[in-house]
Amino acid sequence: MISIGCDHGGYELKEVIKKSFEEKGIKYRDYGTYSKESVDYPKYALAVAESVANEEGECGIICCGTGIGVSIAANKVPGVRAAAVADVFSARATKQHNNANVLCLGQRVIGEGLALLIVDEWLNTKFEGGRHQTRINLISKMEEKYCK
Repeated sequence: MISIGCDHGGYELKEVIKKSFEEKGIKYRDYGTYSKESVDYPKYALAVAESVANEEGECGIICCGTGIGVSIAANKVPGVRAAAVADVFSARATKQHNNANVLCLGQRVIGEGLALLIVDEWLNTKFEGGRHQTRINLISKMEEKYCK
């Protein structure tokens, strides 16, 4: 199950992604928001990030205007590796090398077609492990030290 959420700036993009999931039979849980009414993005980023950290969702996708704010907020949750992505290459690389478990997208930055390509690439790419796992382990040690 994929956890998905957004603020008002990413609402329309989240809906497009959900429709794609429904067409493909991909299960998801929507953590809101549920309209274009102005909201505070950290609340929705936290809901998705916590669901991933608690393994309620295998991964997460969060949309806002740029993808940046929600990525900053989501990365405050230990165990979450959120990446703001605006191209297919970065989507692949952030999964292969960083094992990103939350994808952050900006509705005002990318169009719907590109967003769907990014989501597909990210979901279908596997983590390479090896030397990259060593680096993930170092990030985990940083979390242990500073996220108390």
